[in-house]
Amino acid sequence: MGLTQKREAMRIKRKKRIRQKVQGTPQRPRLTVFRSARHIYAQIIDDTRGETLAAASTMEKQVRDQGKYENKVAAADEIGKLVAQRASGKGITSVVFDRNGYMYHGRVRAVSEAARKNGLDF
Repeated sequence: MGLTQKREAMRIKRKKRIRQKVQGTPQRPRLTVFRSARHIYAQIIDDTRGETLAAASTMEKQVRDQGKYENKVAAADEIGKLVAQRASGKGITSVVFDRNGYMYHGRVRAVSEAARKNGLDF
C-alpha cells in the first residue's frame, strides 16, 4: 500500500468516526466539504430524507466564469459564500459542519468561515 492509499484510508477512518456523531436533520442539515487536488465541493444535506438541499463547487460555470483565483483558498472562500447564499434562499439558517475527515485547515476552514460570514449558523 503506497503512501497516498494509506493517507486516504486514514481519512476514511476519521470520516466514519465523525459521521457517527454528526447527523443532518430537516431543522439543522449537514454542511459537508469535499476537497480534491484541484477543486472544492460543498453540499448541504438532510440525512433523514437523503436529499441534497444546496450545493456549490469550483466546477460550476458560474464560478469558472469569474476568472482565475489567486489560490485555492480564495476559490474555497467563494464556494463558502455561494453555498451560504443558496442555503439562505431556501430558508436554511443553521447547519452542522462535517469536515469529512480533513483537517480544519486551509480550504476546509475557508469554506466554513465564508459560510458563517454569509449567514449560516454553526
